[in-house]
Amino acid sequence: MAQHLTPELDIRMRRAAFNRALAEGDLAAIGRILAPDAVLVAGTDSALIAGRKAQLLAWKREFAMKDRSIYLRAPETIAVSPVAPIAFEHGSWQGASAQDGTVQASGAYTAKWRRLGGEWVIEAELYLTLA
Repeated sequence: MAQHLTPELDIRMRRAAFNRALAEGDLAAIGRILAPDAVLVAGTDSALIAGRKAQLLAWKREFAMKDRSIYLRAPETIAVSPVAPIAFEHGSWQGASAQDGTVQASGAYTAKWRRLGGEWVIEAELYLTLA
């Protein structure tokens, strides 16, 4: 990303790119935004998906489903650390049917980002299903 962006704006742009990649089923784009050792804890069953490769495999299975969901994360706050190249993102998420847009699940999430090699990448995401 461009050097003139604030960390918060840069992270918001990376999240928007991640949302686009999920909607388009673009595994390569998703992979560029995940840290190699990224961790995801799912909302309903608290399934742990550890590592970029495992997450890409899970997304590949999701994208192949007949009535797959399209997941959207909407950041509400981003707190950037003043002492390390890390940040926390808090927001709401939803999964909607790709066929008809019906919202199937939604809730809250937190993501931890780290700046590596000049790019912000997701290190961890934790989801809570509320509906």
